Amino acid sequence: MTDTEIEITADLVRDLLQEQHPDLAGLAIREVAGGWGNQMWRLGDELAVRMQRMDPTPELQLKERRWLPVLAPRLPLPVPTPVRFGEPSESFPKHWTVMTWVPGEPLDHGSISRGDHAADTLAGFLRALHVEAPAEAPIAADRGGHPKDCTHGFENFFQAVVPDDIAADVRSVWDDAVAARAWEGPRVWVHGDLHPANVVVSDGTLSGIVDFGDMFAGDPAWDLAAAWVLLPAGTASRFFDMYAHADEAAIRRARGLAAMKSLFLMLMGQNGDRGLPGGKPHWGPAGRAALDRVLKGV
Repeated sequence: MTDTEIEITADLVRDLLQEQHPDLAGLAIREVAGGWGNQMWRLGDELAVRMQRMDPTPELQLKERRWLPVLAPRLPLPVPTPVRFGEPSESFPKHWTVMTWVPGEPLDHGSISRGDHAADTLAGFLRALHVEAPAEAPIAADRGGHPKDCTHGFENFFQAVVPDDIAADVRSVWDDAVAARAWEGPRVWVHGDLHPANVVVSDGTLSGIVDFGDMFAGDPAWDLAAAWVLLPAGTASRFFDMYAHADEAAIRRARGLAAMKSLFLMLMGQNGDRGLPGGKPHWGPAGRAALDRVLKGV
């Protein structure tokens, strides 16, 4: 049995807790649907256990352990904060982390009905997050750069899923992003993976941000793309007004990156429809809706 074939069950989670954090082993354990690189288990009412599953290295979890306690106190929305560390052992040779639970429903299973409130909330969160990062902050190898450095990925998504009737329009948005001026400010903290499964909603608006495994220091446009990927139609302009720190070039880069992220969601949906590992059928419609918002502009 390889590491990736280890079946993670409630009994295994409880055994690991008993071995390393026995004071938590008596809490109720419930599996949380979703997750790919890591599997989540609800632990009691206020905690969760994040189990390394398909991620080949513990890098993402170790990054969250190192930096979320630094970032969380100054962020205006709840984020998962590590409270206990689980180390590899004979029964489970990978890392696992006990974190605070962020209440709400993932947006890919919920919806936003209070669009203006959500736009203001997201803008406030990103203003607080996008501050200059320290020199030792992580730098992403596969994201964080200018859109022109992501052309190969965009082309793969484009060829796989773009409908013929909007192909020229999508290409135009991407070309405009590639032509935009590069980020010239200091490297700032960036979540890096804001899509509907990584934010939670309640009462019709955003109520928390999760999964910081991809966070890095770099161009904030990677997060500003969420104006189209997450928010309802017609609210991107309000978001950028409230964020107040994005110039024209940043908005152009963000819009192109939003197009690429939308295509990724559509491809994951297509993979789900085909029954491929990791595919998520319900992401397809979400990605197409996001792409339609991208094409309408700010």
